[in-house]
Amino acid sequence: MTIAASILRFFWFRMPLWAERILLATAVSATLVRLFFFVSHWGTVSLRFNAAFCWVAVIGYELMLVRFSLMRPRWLTCICAVILFLPMFASALLVPLTAIFDTEQPDLKQIGKNYLLLVNPWDEQLDGHTGHDLIVMYQPSWAPFLQHGVQRASFSDDQCRSQETQVTVDRAKKQVSFHCPGLHGERDAIAMTLPIK
Repeated sequence: MTIAASILRFFWFRMPLWAERILLATAVSATLVRLFFFVSHWGTVSLRFNAAFCWVAVIGYELMLVRFSLMRPRWLTCICAVILFLPMFASALLVPLTAIFDTEQPDLKQIGKNYLLLVNPWDEQLDGHTGHDLIVMYQPSWAPFLQHGVQRASFSDDQCRSQETQVTVDRAKKQVSFHCPGLHGERDAIAMTLPIK
C-alpha cells in the first residue's frame, strides 16, 4: 500500500484535475471520519467493517502525505512527510488493521436493552498471561448498525475466573458493574462499578 502510494507520487501531476480533487476529498473525508469515530468511541457492530474502514483511513492519510510532499519547498515537505508517516508503525494503529484478517466470530452478548458485551480473550503468546477484556457498548435503537463504547474492564486469570465475569448495566444510575468470581480457595472475587461514559 505504501509502495503504491509512493509510485503514485511520481504520476500525481499527470492525473486530470477532477481525479486529483476526488482523490483528495475522499482521503480527507475518510481520515476525518475515522478520527471522529476513534475519539468518540463510536463504530459499527461489524468489527470487520470497522477494520476495513481503518484501512481506508490509512490509505487516505498516506495519499494526503503524498500530496503534501509535492508542495514547495519539496526538500522540506518530503522530510516532514516521512516524519508524519513514522507513527503509522505504532501498534495502536497496526493492531486494529489486523482485525480484517480475523476469521473468528467475536464473542458478542446482549446484556440489557440496547447494550452489548464484547469479550476479547488475551493473546497468550504476547506475554504468557491469559485473561479477558470486557467492552460494554451501547447500540442505539434508531441505528442498530452502530455501537458506542461506554465502558471496559480487563481481568487476568491470575486474579479471578475472567471468563465467568458477570456484567450488568444500571441505566437509572448510569453505571456498569463487573463481577469476576474468585479463584477456588485462593483469591476473593473482584467487583467494580464504573460510570457509563
